[in-house]
Amino acid sequence: MRMPAILLLLGVLILRAGPAAAADPQLVPDVSQSDIEIRYSFAGETILLFGAILYPDRKLPDEDVDIVIVLKGPSVPITIREKRQIGGIWMNAEAVGMRSAPGYYAIGSSRPISDIVDERTAAIYELGLHNLQLSPTGFTSPDQLQRFETGLIDLNRRTRIYSEDASAVSIREGVLYRASMTVPARVPVGGITAQTFLISHGKVLAVASRDITVRKTGFERFIAMAAQKFGFFYGLVAILLSLAFGYAASAYFGRR
Repeated sequence: MRMPAILLLLGVLILRAGPAAAADPQLVPDVSQSDIEIRYSFAGETILLFGAILYPDRKLPDEDVDIVIVLKGPSVPITIREKRQIGGIWMNAEAVGMRSAPGYYAIGSSRPISDIVDERTAAIYELGLHNLQLSPTGFTSPDQLQRFETGLIDLNRRTRIYSEDASAVSIREGVLYRASMTVPARVPVGGITAQTFLISHGKVLAVASRDITVRKTGFERFIAMAAQKFGFFYGLVAILLSLAFGYAASAYFGRR
């Protein structure tokens, strides 16, 4: 999306928002793409998040402000298992269940989070990967919980399901902001909430959100729906296809 088009759209959003509140500034956010379709060739998507800051009486603040944008996918319960080598064999050992691990999490900011807010504020708003509230399902010692949370975050960072970028957001003249953030190929299907935080002197002044939908289309959607609605027949067909391909491969290589 080109800059003139962004400025025009921002102008429309500001007009719709009406006059700013008398006490606190307001955010007018938007996204370049609110519907992401997953097809067979889907390799990820880069989306543009942009918006404007409306100040009381249209007066710019004397001090600089910061913007933090959080993309958070559907939260799902998961079980994290730790592998250990027992008797020369790698096996699943301890396990910890989490009630609300986000299926996708990305955070972008105008500066490092530690320079914008203190630890307490970051924990309240879940700003940063190490401030996610994963909610263990049972009793777990603090050391064990931290070990499993760290393992989950490291694993998802390697697969780009979780990410942090301390320079993703740029602010223009204290009024307009924009950020480019990547939605990876392995993003789960469902709703993503794009939350924008306006912060000054460590205090959150305004929060606004937009919704993004991730859905499968075409043949991928058909396969996913078949697996959900007709699980037995889907499994049976998968087994038959595996046997057929195995027999065909055996017959082909047996002639050579």
